[in-house]
Formats: sequence, structure tokens, C-alpha cells
Amino acid sequence: MIPENTHFQIRLASCEQDLLAAQRLRYCVFVEELGGSGPSADHKGRFERDEFDDVNDHLILVDTRRNPKELDHVIGAYRLLKGDAAEKFGRFYSDAEYDLGPLRKSGRRLLELGRSCVSAEFRGSAAMFLLWNGLAEYVLNNGIEVLFGVASFHGTDVEPIKMPLSWLQAHHLAPEALRVRAHPASYQRMDLVPRDLLDRHAAMLGMPALIKAYLRLGGFVGDGAYVDRGFNTTDVCLLMDTAAMSARHKGFYTRKHEAKV
Repeated sequence: MIPENTHFQIRLASCEQDLLAAQRLRYCVFVEELGGSGPSADHKGRFERDEFDDVNDHLILVDTRRNPKELDHVIGAYRLLKGDAAEKFGRFYSDAEYDLGPLRKSGRRLLELGRSCVSAEFRGSAAMFLLWNGLAEYVLNNGIEVLFGVASFHGTDVEPIKMPLSWLQAHHLAPEALRVRAHPASYQRMDLVPRDLLDRHAAMLGMPALIKAYLRLGGFVGDGAYVDRGFNTTDVCLLMDTAAMSARHKGFYTRKHEAKV
């Protein structure tokens, strides 16, 4: 719920200016800030975009004080691809990195999450919380049962991130029925630290905030990380079964939804 009199608005992109602003934000974060490259980076226009944008819903956090024509009014974004839309399109984005066979075989209502980002000047504020509120409402309204998507560690050298990767493998591996696996060509094993040497504190210090947020909601990871050299990241596939969500968070989302209807 967004407080009254706030200048933030959470909603789905509804026009070309909204989408362009989300793609500009993605360029600023993923290309300029994190050093990503590849075919999705439009350096001339300063947009990060690909063929999936047309089949996704785009959840955006808008600063209503800003002029949409300047393409800086979107300060947070999430890309959302429902299972039925992905099947019509022919694939999920994550198909390029993971074998999603277990998810398809589950017969459950799927939602792929991607391109989550917040403008640097708004990190540490309520921005990510507002995006999560918007996502929760979207999930409830669409009867989503399983959320998934790749989340990234910056860089492709696994040595600095071997503790958090190993912690994920040891304590948050997805149940076999939902356990997707990274494709062999870029598969990176995650059990890099012996189990008796794992340090939770060190693992959490090296864990990106988005991944920690999923874990707090009862999230899991797939088998193996995927080294994405084009985006300069090491990716893990995060999954969350809404039926298995912790009672505390599930109650929060349910109360929020009931208050809106």
C-alpha cells in the first residue's frame, strides 16, 4: 500500500513513454552501472531492450514529480511474463540459461520475473518495498502459483562469491519437482565451500539484496549457477512456490489483497 500524499505511483506500464523510460532505467543500471553489454544494449539511444519486452507486463514505480517526456519518471521496474503468454511466444527468457522442464511439467500457473531494478538515487528508500507490494497484488490477481526468474551476482569470477553460492546450494536448493538446472555450456557448480566451513554471516554479506528478499519469503534456487558473460553476471534461478510461502508473509499479502477488494 502506498501512503497517501506520496509522489510515488506503482502500476503497469500503459504507454510507449512508460516502456521507454523502463528501458532507459535498465540501461542506466545494467549497462552503465554494472557493465553489461550484448545485443540488448542500445548504446546510441541508451535503452536496454529485447524481443521479450512486447510480451511482458512491465510493473513500474513512477515518480509523479517528473516529466514523462524526459524518460526519467520510472525509478523502479520489474518485467513480468505469465506462463500462458510465454507459451504463445514460444519461450521464457530463462529458457536461454536453464532447463525449465520441471516447471512446465508441474502444470501450475507460472510467472517469470526479470529485469528488476531501482534507480541508484532511490536505493535504500521504500522503492523496492513498493515494487514488491505491486508484485504481490499482481500475483494474487492472476492466481500465480510459482514465481521464478534469474537473479544476479555482479561479475563472472566465482571466487569472491563462493560462500553465498555454497550457502544457497546447501540450504536453499529447490525441491526436486521444481528443480531447474543451468544449461551445461555455462553451468557453474555452487558447492564450492565444504559444508562444515560454511559461514552464514559471510554468506549473507555477499548475497545481493534481491536474493535475500526471496529467501526471506521461502524462495529456493535451481541446480547450478549460470555465467552470463554478456551481462557480466553470475546468475542463479530463484523460485518461489506461493503455496509454500511462510505463513507470516502469506498472511501479509492476503490481508493486503482483501483490503483492496
